[in-house]
Amino acid sequence: MSSFFIPIILGTAREGRRSEHAALFVFEALRKREGIETELLDVRDFRLPATDDSEKTALEKKLAAIITRADGVIIVSPEYNHGYPGELKMMLDMSDGEYAKKPIAICGVSSGTVGGARMIEQLRSVLIDLEAVPILAAVYFSNIEKLFDEQGVIQDASYQKRVAKRLDELVWYAKALKQAREQ
Repeated sequence: MSSFFIPIILGTAREGRRSEHAALFVFEALRKREGIETELLDVRDFRLPATDDSEKTALEKKLAAIITRADGVIIVSPEYNHGYPGELKMMLDMSDGEYAKKPIAICGVSSGTVGGARMIEQLRSVLIDLEAVPILAAVYFSNIEKLFDEQGVIQDASYQKRVAKRLDELVWYAKALKQAREQ
């Protein structure tokens, strides 16, 4: 198998964010796969001082280079008030076509039982508008406060299989779409 680059975006900058545990869990699972290179992109590192888009900032250029190189992307984000965080929206809006025709897997995180389902539905429409290809199935990290201990160790072993299945699907799409983009 040829090598693929699939970065993971952690979509919240909040202090005390529990979704960081989920992002690191997915990151480690992806990092262990043969033929996959990954990088964890934290929205904290891509904050813009304002919404003035009159010229590209160094951060925007850095993000554009990473996403241009990517064969697929994983977004791990919590659900806040039935939606996704504003920092994630601003980060995605830095795009100038870099997400086009690239598969994106979404992992939702929530304190409740739905695992960010409403956020995932909203985020899919944004990704489609960016001409990305959000894969249908998602990983729902529900009851996040109980799902990971304070050291970030997952307490439900079934997530190993859930994440592995989504990664298999994402890699399949990454391979197919990379080949199609190169033709």
